Amino acid sequence: MPTQVIVLNGGSSSGKSGIARCLQAVLPDPWLTFGVDTLIAAMPAAMRSSGADAGIEFGPDGEVTTGDAFKALDEAWAQGIGAMAHAGARIIVDEVFLGGPASQERWRKALRGLDVLWVGVRCDAAIAAGREIARGDRVAGMARSQAELVHQGVAYDLVVDTGRTESLECARQIASRVAGG
Repeated sequence: MPTQVIVLNGGSSSGKSGIARCLQAVLPDPWLTFGVDTLIAAMPAAMRSSGADAGIEFGPDGEVTTGDAFKALDEAWAQGIGAMAHAGARIIVDEVFLGGPASQERWRKALRGLDVLWVGVRCDAAIAAGREIARGDRVAGMARSQAELVHQGVAYDLVVDTGRTESLECARQIASRVAGG
């Protein structure tokens, strides 16, 4: 069975979005990309504001906390992406597993019955922090705090390192795995 979903997991500013765009360019079939940033942007502003117990909060040191309403929408979002893949869409998921293996298990449940390629996107914390500063749209400290946290206890089929390899080459490595089945 050909790969139907590619899950890219890595910390903030690790290079997941760049790899996803490159994958869309190098893979022979059309692939849709959805990221956790898409979900957050789709939520009401009140769920993204400081102190929103039900939503998502970004602490001054880059810590991310989520409330029950966010978790419910996040679950529905994952199930929806799984439904699109079951309907025939090929999907690249750009994700941050803040809950480690529990986050991966949530996605495994949503993607049950599909051929999924699990990809760890690593990047040295100092490099990711530099990218975070250059981007200017992230809370300072998020990249550094997530660099290792999101990988703890998570199982991958492939790991790429954007601190050592350009996004296009990482995408080619992933595409090679997709082509190989």
